[in-house]
Amino acid sequence: MKTIVRETRETRVEIGLGRTGEIAAPVPARVETGEPFLDHMLTAFALYAGLDLELKARGDLRHHLVEDVAITLGEALARIVPARANRYGARTLPMDDALVQVALDLGGRPYYEGPLPAPLYDHWMRSFAMQSRATLHVRVLRGTDRHHVVEAAFKALGLAVREALGESGAPFSTKGAVKWEDGGC
Repeated sequence: MKTIVRETRETRVEIGLGRTGEIAAPVPARVETGEPFLDHMLTAFALYAGLDLELKARGDLRHHLVEDVAITLGEALARIVPARANRYGARTLPMDDALVQVALDLGGRPYYEGPLPAPLYDHWMRSFAMQSRATLHVRVLRGTDRHHVVEAAFKALGLAVREALGESGAPFSTKGAVKWEDGGC
């Protein structure tokens, strides 16, 4: 498990993240943000993604807290993507009245297309996509209960992440593996 900390005058977010990859016996996430709905969404995300997640966060404002958790979790995810990851994942998930589709590419090209009907959690998805350097499309196909729509989106995102993190044995690109070098700039 890798641990990172992001601290500003507004927030402090500490995340430990690792892959369990297991469906039958997932490791329950340990999430403490002081924002019960966010804790619920992150726990569901980690379970469906097959991730071992330890997250502690505090912030001055709800918006800052939610945004900075998304940024930090996105960075943590980017750091654990295997070189030979499947890269792509997509899921459509029903939850009562809600039907949400998520398509994801962990190939290093940040882009987000939504929206979710809850602006704060739409912003979470955008911030997460940008920092994880992922292309993320979220389509709400149906749903009137915002809780169900947002929860379906987090669960579908988790399943798409699980699929994308799977290892195929070869770089999944006609470019081959992308290599970065620090030129001392």
